[in-house]
Amino acid sequence: MRILIWHVHGSWMTSFVQGRHDYLLPVDAERGPDGRGRARTWDWPASAVERTSEELAGERVDLVVLQRPHEAGLLEAWTGLRAGIDVPAVYLEHNAPTGPAVATRHPYADQDAVPVVHVTHFNRVMWDNGTARTTVLEHGIPDPGHLYTGERESLAVVVNEPVRRTRVAGTDLMLDLARDLPVEVYGMGMDQLVGRAPWLEGCVHEDYRQSELHRALGAHRAYLHPYRWTSLGLAMIEAMTLGLPVLGLSTTEGPRAVPAAAGLLSNDPAELCARGGQWLREPDVAAEAGAAARAHALEHYGLERFLADWDVLIEGVVA
Repeated sequence: MRILIWHVHGSWMTSFVQGRHDYLLPVDAERGPDGRGRARTWDWPASAVERTSEELAGERVDLVVLQRPHEAGLLEAWTGLRAGIDVPAVYLEHNAPTGPAVATRHPYADQDAVPVVHVTHFNRVMWDNGTARTTVLEHGIPDPGHLYTGERESLAVVVNEPVRRTRVAGTDLMLDLARDLPVEVYGMGMDQLVGRAPWLEGCVHEDYRQSELHRALGAHRAYLHPYRWTSLGLAMIEAMTLGLPVLGLSTTEGPRAVPAAAGLLSNDPAELCARGGQWLREPDVAAEAGAAARAHALEHYGLERFLADWDVLIEGVVA
């Protein structure tokens, strides 16, 4: 199967391109949002190939996976194909609704040509999909291995652009917690974060390859996921797979993803601070919770299940 898909979300795409298909990735000279091509910091198989818009005009495409509303227009402009009419298509929705949660209408609501695929059950129930066909295909990730040592007496956080995304990412909550507990932050946009919170100087990290990041995270005592409103952070699932116990807010899909034995989800920052402090004092307790986190993540968010679910969907749409 030859699948056309834009490189939008690197972690999710790293899992998707591990499948048995050929993946056509739009690329342009600037490697901008509509032409990123192959990943630079993840290892992808040779079956994920770059194609310019001109090259795509002559390609056979069996399926298009749309992820943003304007991509159907790009498809037609570049290839002359209409999504769901001339070529089978699905719309993959990565995000929770950003407007009023129960009243945000999905851009592919009330049509039957292109099924809408949500990555969490929370997303499907919160978006107004109208009469569109919908399904849920939950996340899956490659197993990075049990890299947890917990030797660093601090909490790890992964977030990109933490200043711009303050409320969504829970950066304010993280900074409050960092006044009481040692926190180290990984991601992009760290200079702006230090400018806002100078006491984090020396505790922020940028420009890690994925494999290097996994090993760095595994050294921390626990993982903090302060996001208020996110679909389901893959960084959190990766941290669980590494063997880290998890602290986070009890919002969106979090309660399904993190069982009680694997950590603590609470909307009370004082409770999160207390549990984090316990793990820093009692490494054996943290390691036990981390082992439960890894077991749960492997069972529910394994790569084989993820790829098998997608194959079933693909076969049904293309048939």
